[in-house]
Amino acid sequence: MVGGGNEFRFFLSCDISLPLAFRVLHAEHILSTHQKVPELFVECKLYIDGILFGLPVKTRLEHSGPKYLWNELITLSTKYRDLTSLSQLAFTVWDVSSGEDPEIVGGATIFLFNSKRQLKTGRQKLRLWPKKEADGGVPTTTPGKVPKNERGEIERLERLVNKYERGQIQHVDWLDRLAFSAMDKAKEKECERKANLYPSLVVDLCSFEHRVVFQESGTNFYAPAPVSLSNELVTVWDPELGRTNPSEHKQLKLARSLTRGIVDRDLKPSSNERKLLQTIIKFPPTRTLEVDEKQLVWKFRFSLMSEKKALTKFVRSVDWSDNQEAKQAVELIGKWEMIDVADALELLSPDFESDEVRGYAVSVLERADDEELQCYLLQLVQALRFERSDKSRLALFLVNRALSNIEIASFLRWYILVELHSPAYARRYYGTYDMLENSMMKLVGREDGDEDGFRLWQSLTRQTDLTAQLCSIMKDVRNVRGSAQKKIEKLRQLLSGVFSELTNFDEPIRSPLAPTLLLTGVVPQESSIFKSALNPLRLTFKTANGGTSKIIYKKGDDLRQDQLVIQTVSLMDRLLKLENLDLHLTPYRVLATGQDEGMLEFIPSSSLAQILSEHRSITSYLQKFHPDEDGPFGITAQCLETFIKSCAGYSVITYILGVGDRHLDNLLLTDDGRLFHVDFAFILGRDPKPFPPPMKLCKEMVEAMGGAESQYYTRFKSYCCEAYNILRKSSSLILNLFKLMERSGIPDISADESGGLKLQEKFRLDLDDEEAIHFFQDLINESVSALFPQMVETIHRWAQYWR
Repeated sequence: MVGGGNEFRFFLSCDISLPLAFRVLHAEHILSTHQKVPELFVECKLYIDGILFGLPVKTRLEHSGPKYLWNELITLSTKYRDLTSLSQLAFTVWDVSSGEDPEIVGGATIFLFNSKRQLKTGRQKLRLWPKKEADGGVPTTTPGKVPKNERGEIERLERLVNKYERGQIQHVDWLDRLAFSAMDKAKEKECERKANLYPSLVVDLCSFEHRVVFQESGTNFYAPAPVSLSNELVTVWDPELGRTNPSEHKQLKLARSLTRGIVDRDLKPSSNERKLLQTIIKFPPTRTLEVDEKQLVWKFRFSLMSEKKALTKFVRSVDWSDNQEAKQAVELIGKWEMIDVADALELLSPDFESDEVRGYAVSVLERADDEELQCYLLQLVQALRFERSDKSRLALFLVNRALSNIEIASFLRWYILVELHSPAYARRYYGTYDMLENSMMKLVGREDGDEDGFRLWQSLTRQTDLTAQLCSIMKDVRNVRGSAQKKIEKLRQLLSGVFSELTNFDEPIRSPLAPTLLLTGVVPQESSIFKSALNPLRLTFKTANGGTSKIIYKKGDDLRQDQLVIQTVSLMDRLLKLENLDLHLTPYRVLATGQDEGMLEFIPSSSLAQILSEHRSITSYLQKFHPDEDGPFGITAQCLETFIKSCAGYSVITYILGVGDRHLDNLLLTDDGRLFHVDFAFILGRDPKPFPPPMKLCKEMVEAMGGAESQYYTRFKSYCCEAYNILRKSSSLILNLFKLMERSGIPDISADESGGLKLQEKFRLDLDDEEAIHFFQDLINESVSALFPQMVETIHRWAQYWR
């Protein structure tokens, strides 16, 4: 709450000691009496109870197209606590293009509080009164608010947009694009209909987490309306909403102080308490513990020490601001049953700030082998953001493991390089990068012929030189006008001419995608480009062992999200194989080498759209490569089994990750029957298409299994349900990995705070295994019978054809 002078008391829902600030965004429909484009500046004054308060602020406006675009932040010396309910801002726009005395374009005023005494926030469009200076009196003669009887369609739409920008209207991407397009057309029609539009000024007032309400001392100045028999809603302001109850807090502190000694050591939970504790222990990492749940865990902390799954709940139950409690907690953590790696990753999230807790988590990670560590390396680099020092135990651990494994060293270096573009954490990542470089340079080569540290580091830095040269080649190729064939010829010409040194490297370069593989040069005649707007390069490299390696290089696309999804697919593949379920997944390698560039492993394959166009069915395509007259549908049994298993694996994984924008062009099939997905621009439920099915399972895929009544389709559903239950067991691990990525800047994760909850919902942790099987079978049936996605797919095919 805000108020002025000593008359008012303050209940804080915003920091009332902050200075009053707002942005002047742009002006519209400004006309000049002179021949040239008007040169404008805006004068802003603050009036409190009709009296000028402080000095005027002036800012010059730059002309840009049909509008004067400023986006200028103005901060006044007056603080929010100095305001009264009749405070108003007065804006006057001046035209100084004549070079002589400035002329008034118009003025407008806006009250900072509305009729309900709520502080106004967000975008406000003010109507300027032509040739009048803004009047700060009460009442004002230049109100910026358009009277209700004069409001038209434009004003209604602008109010809706304002609500949308404040988050009061749900964002739906595909619907939003249609709505904004329709709004623009409606505005154009309205502007044509009204020849003489008022000039206007658009400002953006600061927004706060909660509503800010003006309140007088004593009783509430804005009293709720008297209760009536109508269904009208009544607003009641509660200044203590969201604040800690002092009585409950005191009782909690007393209870903990009494049980902090030796009394709790012999306490054993009753049967009901044991059931409740087991329920708490099974909570997913996204679940916040209630006060009474924390109290119960703390009370029986000694009896829970043999339960390794209970440690993270115990750490969440500790009041780390209490030194005595924190000290006892650290002692208990050291004596607790050793936890799993999945729980250690939870302790590295931003929820835990204690160095002792984070250090304990690193000690658990030290038990993981290199193969397992690579599954989490991307997230561990992100976890460096949450450490309290640049030379943390986590940073030292990662560097030390990199010294003994060149794959970890290479990927660690690239993951750090990408984060150097983050202004908030650049210094920390530069420190870690220097630590890695200095440590590797000090390595001494062994007698068995291993490279010394200097040569190892050089072999990694040359990867960056290679990507820089590929970036230059791509720019030259893009500048070529004409067909794709001309671009391909230009690529091969560059590789054979200006960049001929790339055909035979002076020294082998470690592949950024597979650092143990040594690349010796590019094969120009086997290199090409893809037909798309970004023209990705498809390069064939010779390798030191006499083979070849095909790599896709992309510039202009953020591959960090694809990298995360493929890493998760690889992890899930590992989890399934540990349970003896190999679903023949294809987690091709992806590496983001910058925020808008990267490399992908090329897997020889064809899209389902291309296959259906050329072969009419998936079955005909597989018969071409693996014919068997005695096999099912004329295909070898092994090939059909591979197809069924891979369909099942990706159906489950894309459902859990909420992968969107699935169509037949980003579903690929290899000639040995492995189906896999590419292009993960939409995850966690986002989809540019309306009404997407739970998973992409088109009728052509079902037909290749013999139809919905065949034994092979039944086997497909069985594999789906088995995989779903296996992955549900590792839900905490997957949720913790995504939690560590929340501040990574990856679009679909950073933009949606509820992403973790969306991911958790897909696991349906409220169901047992048998219920989960029935649930997933229903999902499969729903996806196969969905009609709308088939219509969308048909539209997509036509769009691709005409493109």
